Amino acid sequence: MRKKKPRPRRSFTSEFKAEIVELCQRGDRSVGQIAKDFHLTETAVRDWVKQAEVDAGERDGLTSTEREELASLRRENRRLREDVDILKHAMAFFAKETG
Repeated sequence: MRKKKPRPRRSFTSEFKAEIVELCQRGDRSVGQIAKDFHLTETAVRDWVKQAEVDAGERDGLTSTEREELASLRRENRRLREDVDILKHAMAFFAKETG
């Protein structure tokens, strides 16, 4: 039995996402139909709609700006932890050398 190759991850511009969200909010077609028409997953489209509602203050959750800031802070935190770890190793090395 052949394994199905995973589809490469696609990325979409914020303008494209906004257009899809607008189509969904108009109500002319269902989310599923819009997803099918644009060869998108229904889950992705629903997530975009949810995030747009959060950004507009219509739903509770982290806004896109807050999500970006959180991701940035997590990256910085990881880098700083790595820096501290390197300094700890250097300190131990030099303590052994002088002791």
